[in-house]
Amino acid sequence: MSFLKHRRTALERVEKFLSDTYFTDCNLRGRLFGDRCPPAALSCFQTPRRIPYREAVEQEFRPVRVGDSFGPTWQTCWFKVELSIPPAWAGREVHLVWESDGEGLVWRDAQPVQGLTKEGEKTSYILTRSLKETEPHSLTLYVELACNGLFGAGKGSMIAPPDPDRRFTLSKAELVVFNRDVYELLVDLEILLDMAQLLGEENQRSFQALYTANQMINVCDVTDPSTFPAARDLAAVIFSQRNGQSQHTIHAMGHCHIDSAWLWPYEETIRKCARSWVTVVHLMESNPQLTFTCSQAQQFQWVQSWYPGLYARIRDLVAKGQFIPVGGTWVEMDGNLPSGESMVRQFLQGQRFFQQQFGQICSEFWLPDTFGYSAQLPQLMRGCGIRRFLTQKLSWNLVNTFPHHTFFWEGIDGSRVLTHFPPGDSYGMQGRVEEMLKTVKNNKDKGRVNHSAFLFGFGDGGGGPTQKMLDRMKRMRDTDGLPRVQLSTPDQLFSVLEKESSQLCTWVGELFLELHNGTYTTQAQIKKGNRECERILHDVEVLSTLAVARGGTFQYPASQLQHLWRLLLLNQFHDVLPGSCIQQVVEDALEYYAEIRRAGAELQEEAVQSLCQELLQPGAGSTQSTLVLNTLPWERTEVISRPGPAGAEALALVTVPSMGYVIVREPLLPPQPVAVRKQEDGSITMENGVIAACLDAMGRLTSLRLLGSQRESVPDGCCANQFALFDDVPLYWDAWDVMDYHLETRKPVTGLLKPLEITLAGGLRGSASFSLQVGESSTLTQEIILDATCPFLRFLTQVEWKEAHKFLKVEFPVQVRSPNATYEIQFGHLQRPTHWNTSWDWARFEVWAHKWLELSEQRITQFPSVVLRLRAPKSPDATADIGHHQFTYAVMPHQGSFQDAGVIQRAYSLNFPLHAVPAGAAQCPPWSAFSVSSAAVVLEAVKQAEDNPAAVVARLYEAHGSTAVAWLQTSLPVKEAMLCDLLERPLAGGRLRLEPRGVPLSFTPFQLLSVLLVLKL
Repeated sequence: MSFLKHRRTALERVEKFLSDTYFTDCNLRGRLFGDRCPPAALSCFQTPRRIPYREAVEQEFRPVRVGDSFGPTWQTCWFKVELSIPPAWAGREVHLVWESDGEGLVWRDAQPVQGLTKEGEKTSYILTRSLKETEPHSLTLYVELACNGLFGAGKGSMIAPPDPDRRFTLSKAELVVFNRDVYELLVDLEILLDMAQLLGEENQRSFQALYTANQMINVCDVTDPSTFPAARDLAAVIFSQRNGQSQHTIHAMGHCHIDSAWLWPYEETIRKCARSWVTVVHLMESNPQLTFTCSQAQQFQWVQSWYPGLYARIRDLVAKGQFIPVGGTWVEMDGNLPSGESMVRQFLQGQRFFQQQFGQICSEFWLPDTFGYSAQLPQLMRGCGIRRFLTQKLSWNLVNTFPHHTFFWEGIDGSRVLTHFPPGDSYGMQGRVEEMLKTVKNNKDKGRVNHSAFLFGFGDGGGGPTQKMLDRMKRMRDTDGLPRVQLSTPDQLFSVLEKESSQLCTWVGELFLELHNGTYTTQAQIKKGNRECERILHDVEVLSTLAVARGGTFQYPASQLQHLWRLLLLNQFHDVLPGSCIQQVVEDALEYYAEIRRAGAELQEEAVQSLCQELLQPGAGSTQSTLVLNTLPWERTEVISRPGPAGAEALALVTVPSMGYVIVREPLLPPQPVAVRKQEDGSITMENGVIAACLDAMGRLTSLRLLGSQRESVPDGCCANQFALFDDVPLYWDAWDVMDYHLETRKPVTGLLKPLEITLAGGLRGSASFSLQVGESSTLTQEIILDATCPFLRFLTQVEWKEAHKFLKVEFPVQVRSPNATYEIQFGHLQRPTHWNTSWDWARFEVWAHKWLELSEQRITQFPSVVLRLRAPKSPDATADIGHHQFTYAVMPHQGSFQDAGVIQRAYSLNFPLHAVPAGAAQCPPWSAFSVSSAAVVLEAVKQAEDNPAAVVARLYEAHGSTAVAWLQTSLPVKEAMLCDLLERPLAGGRLRLEPRGVPLSFTPFQLLSVLLVLKL
């Protein structure tokens, strides 16, 4: 008999039949579990350390009960769980149900077998799918429980600093009978209910799904499992009705994005990887069709070291094509702040690891959660064997909706990569109907491509995919009214997108995230450590390479450098270098930087000793001289500090050849000494024959001129080097965000503690210093320095920073009118607007640069307004940036283009100081290892080749944005030269001529070339 149906009551009837809250005494959900019994015994051992299994099981365990609490935060509890399965459960599926607000890992027979994380819907471990009489009914498991949640232990909110005294409760530990037939019926009804609710009243499939679900309830007697097959047959009719050929296809891939550190320390990430990956491996045993994408070579290396048995299983699954390494980098790094060479090393270390471990490199760059993407990344990908890119972070844009999900991304050099943003705007889907429909509806490239990615699984230690996700998608594989869903791989997806790519649009330039731009500033000590350590490793590699090439017994420190590079690359993870991490992570990162500094200094000293050994021997009765080394590829004339009489520091003006050294006995005389004078009004003037500056008593520039030019840089009525304080209270993401409205709260710093006074009166160097009160509790001391022959003014700044939710900036208003400013990025530069004509312009109110930024008119170039920043967020690290800071910035006026004026070279020189070493009396002409004939080309890195100790890799790039021809000149004994890619693989047809002038090279704008030089050793 047919009845009229009211849509709302029918929907709610199905909802209540599935509810885990209402009517569980008589609905289907209440029958999911059958009989239950507690463990035979439960005991625990607690430790503040993260210890291996073998050590843990030898400890003394004490009895505990369900309901007990453990902690505090970051402790580890090992539970010994002794189980006895009742004989009456023969033939039944038996689970251990475990619920806690900590993260758990089940160990069985001394091996990890599954993670247990409530937030990841991993609260049960299957002991047997059908208990046999021959199976042991008594067994002992161990559960390793971390006293932290999936997202750490924030006090009051997820991103709050961790609560050090938080306790974690074991709320459930029991054996249960799991009714698989009930579960399957629940999934059927859940899919039908979602179709009924989400397809809408205008869609007939919505009503078909609803009426089918209603009829299933009619035929289903929850107390009689024999009625379940008839109900499931009704659902099967709906699921077997197929789509037409034009339906969109979703490529579903298991995924578990794990932050290498964030709201938990690095060490906890190792266990998060183990908990999640062993769960995935376990799931693959019963679902061989499951594919799982996994990035970050560092995490593979961690699991290899700490969980070798699990790693062996992963290697087998990689060989089968189920466990799929992606990304090609050491970690999922920040996409803005690392240097160009650091980004190359991310790929070099990552791709080589994957090749060595799995016999393959990654063909897709995988960076779903980083806070913006440099416009140089497409060229770096292409140079590392990658032509495909996946992310989704731009879906977080605060202002503008990015116009594409599938497109070509073109970098500043013209390199293009096929790029895909999963249209569901997430990398942690759960296989629900709603997500599938959003993936289709939200797709910005309908009509151009008909395939898209769907990344499913709980991340950050949540264990990745679940059986329920797979079972949902199995029912949606090809069901009329829903998009097609197939378990797929990145290669399968991108291969079909490549075939459909003829209609795709192209996006040129950076992928700028309109959010989280406070991460350019937060945790300044981490950013300073990154920059310093990048310089240290650059210099060690240059000097070590030259020492090897000069002959002798010196061995290139390849293994030590790999270790130090990997530490640096780890700290470039996208929640560490940006500063959006807890205090423990900051402490770990600073410790790694300290290790790089210590080891780097030792390696540099060893290289210099080998390279210049005969020059460093003191001569009897001789006047000591100074060995000055230059690791940059151009000649430099600069003022240095060197040991003087009685150990005092003395200044010297020296000229040092490109990437080489010189012995300095008698320093040069400057063409014009620096003059520093105090005026009657208390202002101070500085002049060195190149530039002239005037500073008021607060250290503000009232005038800055390039001598020989009539142009004044500072506008009338304005002051440059003006410090200002802003309120800095974002909407939520404290360490991440600075909001546009902070610009409305500007307060100039006017508290003068010590007026400007001359500290060095001139000669080779002149300087003046002053001190300011900043805010309520902070102080700033600055020394403004002008060196002989130097075209820029330096500002050596020290801040005792004790503010909260304030933003300190220094402003340089300049007398230049230009619609764009130019910013250095990795291996090049780009322009950004100085106006807010459009919402795309306005959204870039806070941007990033590397070593320089500039504003220019047709003939005059200056540096622009704001260069220094300090923040004071309170989450997730309440101590962020509090303490002492020291940093240097500079301003350089000049005529002509910044390219012709040498701004690029001057910015490098500021960041890579000359090295002065006490030397003996030996005579030695200046020596240069490398130079480049064109000022447009920068020799960025010199290192030993990874696979050939007798070869050197020289990496160069075109820096002006022009076509250039250059000669790479070297005094090293080169017998062969060839072009190679960024993975140091020789390029087909890449053999280069060796001529008396050097190696000829041709560059297109911003092109990056790597040259492999085989030496005669």
